[in-house]
Amino acid sequence: MTDPRFFVFLSHGLESGPNGTKVQAMKAVAEEFPGVFAHAIDHTSTKDPATRLQQMQEAITAAGAVPERTILAGSSMGGWVCAQTSSHTPVLGCFLLAPALALAKYPQSSPTIRANHSQIIHGWNDDVVPVMPVLDLAHQQGLETLVLPDGHRLEHSVDRVVREFRHFMTTCLQEKNPD
Repeated sequence: MTDPRFFVFLSHGLESGPNGTKVQAMKAVAEEFPGVFAHAIDHTSTKDPATRLQQMQEAITAAGAVPERTILAGSSMGGWVCAQTSSHTPVLGCFLLAPALALAKYPQSSPTIRANHSQIIHGWNDDVVPVMPVLDLAHQQGLETLVLPDGHRLEHSVDRVVREFRHFMTTCLQEKNPD
């Protein structure tokens, strides 16, 4: 029997943690939806992107999540983890905040995001991950993108991020549960 739950896996950035503001805000939104299991992965034991990618894959496997009922959400390096995960295993949704994409120091920094629904939110004033290469990648892949007057942490846009994520969740879940 197929597990009827949906799974949301949240991946934080390099200098953050699973209890960070954006991750916890998105986790709370995910948990508003019936039948959704949300898990904020703790990557604080490592700064290595490949190890964090493995941690994501292990969390998905341990939960018994199936790709077509899985939504990934991540910020900065966590966005890279989610994008890279979706490139290997197509998922229902991939929601990325200031994702560490199109950066030379990251392995495979321009993955093909394979999700039924994708959205990138980035700050015009991001001084960590330049916005223009991410916009180029989004353009090449036809990904929905929202650029806000904010910096890398999107700290002035948390309310907007929460609204966008709620809408994103609704869209993903409606596709799988049409009325």
